[in-house]
Amino acid sequence: MSSTKQDKTLNIWNPWHGCIKISEGCANCYMYYLDAKYGKSGSEIYRTKTGFNYPLSRHKDGRYKIKSGEMIHVCLSSDFFLKQADEYRDEAWSIIKQRSDVKFSLLTKRIDRVSKCLPKDWDDGYENVMLSVSCENQQRADERIPTLLELPFKHKGIVCAPLIGAISIEKYLKSNQISLVLCDGENYEGARVCCYEWVKGLRNECERYNVTFVFYGTGRKFMKDGRVYTLENGLQRSQAQKSGLSFEGKSINFKLTDAFGLPIDEF
Repeated sequence: MSSTKQDKTLNIWNPWHGCIKISEGCANCYMYYLDAKYGKSGSEIYRTKTGFNYPLSRHKDGRYKIKSGEMIHVCLSSDFFLKQADEYRDEAWSIIKQRSDVKFSLLTKRIDRVSKCLPKDWDDGYENVMLSVSCENQQRADERIPTLLELPFKHKGIVCAPLIGAISIEKYLKSNQISLVLCDGENYEGARVCCYEWVKGLRNECERYNVTFVFYGTGRKFMKDGRVYTLENGLQRSQAQKSGLSFEGKSINFKLTDAFGLPIDEF
């Protein structure tokens, strides 16, 4: 996986939609905000009809639409380990296993449920799966990251988003298990302030341990040098990129295989 390079578009797979708020970072959830604009409730959880088999979709000539080596971000409108999605998850795992040539990025706040939700053949983890835990402040980081470190995954990450308080993760980076740290502020109405100093502190810790750090958005309210700036969607990402706070550390080696179990090169 690259680095600090940020794609203009994310490859997103939402096998189910809807979530239940469980901590401070959920207060201004963007999914709830967007659903409300269309008169829907973000707490309504359902399996997506046309999107569930997205990683298996093909062109007319039989080629997969998702190419080998690509990264798919899973459940950005829900949580992969949501209890209400237990009935759908085995089938989703089957799709992930079938596309062993593609990388899947899972993000969760429900890290305490992960061990009971793994497939029977999981062993020490699928090579094509990265699990990241979402931590919005120090309290949640200290609650969730230790559990992440105990879980059998080949690739692990930390997502500090929405970053609503200073966080230190140095003691967890010392484990040499964390491959990637992402950071973003909060968006839409009610967005809380994200501070430059908090982001820089995380960046410095990651640089110390040669862990890739990606600052991919300032959020709507961003404080620097004591001044709070209001940045609308178009500027949040570009200003984060211009800040120079992202850092490219050691590479992440996904050992991807084709349908016959033979190794493929990453692209």
